[in-house]
Amino acid sequence: MSSSGGRSSSRILIAIISLLGVSSFLYPFFLPALAGVGGQAGRSGLEAQLVFTALGIGCLVALLLVIQESAAGTRGASRMVALLGALVAIDATLRLVPTLLGASPIFLLIILVGFTYGSDLGFLMGALTMLVSALLTGGVGPWLPYQMLGAGWVGLTAAWLPRGREPGDRAEILRLAAFGAAWGLLYGAILNLTEWPWAAPGLDTSAGLYWVPGMGVGEAFAAYGRFYLTTSLLYDAFRAAANVALILALGRPLVRLLDRYRDRFTWRPWIA
Repeated sequence: MSSSGGRSSSRILIAIISLLGVSSFLYPFFLPALAGVGGQAGRSGLEAQLVFTALGIGCLVALLLVIQESAAGTRGASRMVALLGALVAIDATLRLVPTLLGASPIFLLIILVGFTYGSDLGFLMGALTMLVSALLTGGVGPWLPYQMLGAGWVGLTAAWLPRGREPGDRAEILRLAAFGAAWGLLYGAILNLTEWPWAAPGLDTSAGLYWVPGMGVGEAFAAYGRFYLTTSLLYDAFRAAANVALILALGRPLVRLLDRYRDRFTWRPWIA
């Protein structure tokens, strides 16, 4: 398989994983309206848990396949995989650093790797960092596949940011800081969807914050908005602030360092 073919397959695979992830995150907004017909709302919880389990297994298998495809390419590709492994190990250990509320240093490298090395490695950096750090901290649980997806999307979308005239210039760092702030909030908003349907079983719709079987789509979105603002916004604001502070402080030297390694591993001799 050529390296370009491998990258194409990797992107298709990541796109499929992402579509499955989006459907599993958004199911509370749409499934109740569908399942409520014929008294099927009571079954939606079990069905969702089965979907969650299948998604988690699928993510792990797909990540292994993506790594295998990358390693089967050029020598430079195999070196990039080795570098990715080292970066994941470094980033995973940063999760052991004590932080305040939702602040975490792990998103700095996830964002910069995606920005510098592209969407494929950015997704892998985020997902594998969450996996390895969960093993280190004892944080393995039903929430882990969704943390992997969320962090993977952070790295993937970082590759969509435009590059500056020079690596690590002021405009580039400011864009990265704004991106880190946005994802600091968005990551929490996405991850909360995995626990929101189960947060307050038995409460009726008068609570105004929680998911209730049979809710309409608009009602569900409004309830979740209130739930997020009440329970998670402050926590996520600390994550966003930490992302901004770390990118402003360390973004420039790290982007330039990662660029140098990329150029070294992707260099090819010119043939007349």
